[in-house]
Amino acid sequence: MTAVRMPVSSPSESLILVDDQDREIGFQSKEACHRDGGLLHRAFSVFLFNRQGELLLQQRSALKPLWPLYWSNSCCSHPRQGESVEDAARRRVAEELELRCELSFLYKFKYHASFGELGSEREFCWVFAGFHDGEAVAHPEEIAAFRYVDPDSLTREMAANPDQFTPWLKMEWAEIRQHHLAGILHQPR
Repeated sequence: MTAVRMPVSSPSESLILVDDQDREIGFQSKEACHRDGGLLHRAFSVFLFNRQGELLLQQRSALKPLWPLYWSNSCCSHPRQGESVEDAARRRVAEELELRCELSFLYKFKYHASFGELGSEREFCWVFAGFHDGEAVAHPEEIAAFRYVDPDSLTREMAANPDQFTPWLKMEWAEIRQHHLAGILHQPR
């Protein structure tokens, strides 16, 4: 019997608003940050690889208000008030996937993407990578499915079916492939 898992986020949770240099300027609800054109807030994306060098992808839950059932990176979310981005990324990987792992910071960037008229992501996103040994267990409110894919296959899939992937994954994967992937895959595991 599977244990019931507590929700890990809500529309009312407080996100960290930032300026164009990623300096904190206040706080606002998650719902307000994603409404209309969005408010610039701090976020993170995590890319987890297994020992074979395959990337763990997640399909976002059908319950997600923005980009439901789209394929995305292993984990993404927001730090809480008073929480470092690194601690938030490790916390969220444990909450969403029941995995514990060390993460390495890769880079950060600012982007804006609209999901029709339903809302937007306007984020200053910190990107991390790591390896894991355990078996992922998806949080049902956050993740519809997950799978592993080798880097070349992911690149081909994204080129053939770009509308099946979140916009931030497409931006981040292009940067990771060009500037970080070789280093990530050659790290001791």
